[in-house]
Amino acid sequence: MLPVSNPTSPERLLKKLRTPDTTTDTDRKSSFNSLSSIGNSPVNRSSYISSSRSHCTWLILSLLSLQLILFVTLRSIPFPHRHSPANFPSPAVSVSISDEPLSTRIRPEPDISGRCDSGRVFVYDMPKIFNEVILQQCDNLNPWSSRCDALSNDGFGREATSLKGVIPDGLVPSWFWTDQFVSEIIFHNRILNHRCRTSDPESATAFYIPFYAGLAVGQYLWSNYAAADRDRHCKMMTEWVRDQPYWNRSNGWDHFMTMGRITWDFRRTRDDDWGSNCIYIPGMRNITRLLIERNSWDHFDVGVPYPTGFHPRSDSDVLDWQDFVRNRRRETLFCFAGAPRAGIEHDFRGILLRHCEESRGACRTVDCTGGRCSNGSSAILETFLGSDFCLQPRGDSFTRRSIFDCMIAGSIPVFFWRRTAYMQYQWFLPNEPDSYSVYIDRNEVKNGTTSIREVLERYSKEDVRRMRERVIDLIPNLVYSKSPNGLETFKDAFDVAVDGVFRRFKEQENWYKWR
Repeated sequence: MLPVSNPTSPERLLKKLRTPDTTTDTDRKSSFNSLSSIGNSPVNRSSYISSSRSHCTWLILSLLSLQLILFVTLRSIPFPHRHSPANFPSPAVSVSISDEPLSTRIRPEPDISGRCDSGRVFVYDMPKIFNEVILQQCDNLNPWSSRCDALSNDGFGREATSLKGVIPDGLVPSWFWTDQFVSEIIFHNRILNHRCRTSDPESATAFYIPFYAGLAVGQYLWSNYAAADRDRHCKMMTEWVRDQPYWNRSNGWDHFMTMGRITWDFRRTRDDDWGSNCIYIPGMRNITRLLIERNSWDHFDVGVPYPTGFHPRSDSDVLDWQDFVRNRRRETLFCFAGAPRAGIEHDFRGILLRHCEESRGACRTVDCTGGRCSNGSSAILETFLGSDFCLQPRGDSFTRRSIFDCMIAGSIPVFFWRRTAYMQYQWFLPNEPDSYSVYIDRNEVKNGTTSIREVLERYSKEDVRRMRERVIDLIPNLVYSKSPNGLETFKDAFDVAVDGVFRRFKEQENWYKWR
């Protein structure tokens, strides 16, 4: 267990990495206090005032002389003409693991076409301890192995070159072995390049907090770490952000952030329970949180798609992939990929695996026991590409990444819990669940009164074609583009999420604020 007073603890690193602005403010406060104490001293106060007036006179004359010299000198220097965009920040900070100097990364030109009518976003320039330093410690973010490969390529992970032969060759460069917990990196990189990003907080509709809460807490979830270790980064973040004037202006209601794990990893109520208490820390209540799984009864939790392996570089990648999955020959009625939970009585995954085995060729399974479905295997993608339907029970929590792997492959998801998707991803999925999915009561499957095969066989070929076409139409909204500026005309999951945040904040401004 790491002691709270560890010399390399986040608190000490934050003090060491404190930004120049913060240091300057501290120095100014010290200077101001020093001048005040001198001015208020009863000793030689009149002589001090007389001396100060004399010094001020000489200082003013010196400054005027210096300005005159500079004016005459600079007029003779032929500077080239450059058009500096108004309301635009300095070169972007890169959040990927790279030796390239941060100042060399260029931000996009500001929007001048009126496409930012829905709002503008201001991104906090936070101390690096909240994001970049966490990435640099990728060897220590997991108690079992290094996570550096998983976090490489701006969070997309290793290139999935082994998929050659499974998918069209031209689309292989758009596939990566992407980890399911990297949305914080993806969102941060994309929002730094957002066309509606502003350097003027007064003009901002939304304020983004680039804190890697999921990566920060991940290393402390196991190995018997203390509650203080699991809470430390988030506590520091809330203390920092609450010192910002624009957080205090609104009490945080127009702020948002990405938290790359499920909401339950941040909702610990007792010290000896799982996870951190991040969401319950004062200052977090009004912040909109983009999570891969939300608490369906918390207004400030928003569910966003799990990152998958497909990251299109352009509109043409999306169209080519849609054509590929649309025309794919599917020889199996339904499939299931997952591992049974040996320690759980009446484990539903185990029931589904047995159900598939008894379906005599109508169902294809991928038993993920022993990590056989980890990143780097094409077995799951091939299974989804070859099946009309894919069974999607709840995972370790209510949701699972497999939902999105299935739909991107053009397979129709079959749900057994409404909280697995219908109450999670309202910004990304249609309001008519029957248009793209099937729902079967899990209790009827458990007690044997419903056969999954019989339910799915009732759908005609035309029904299946129509539902698959709806799934294929949704693909752009469920993936995260590889391009730092997004796709040309399609909106990907990042675009849908940010548009939703803008819409929410404009509505909230009129009718909903915490006091």
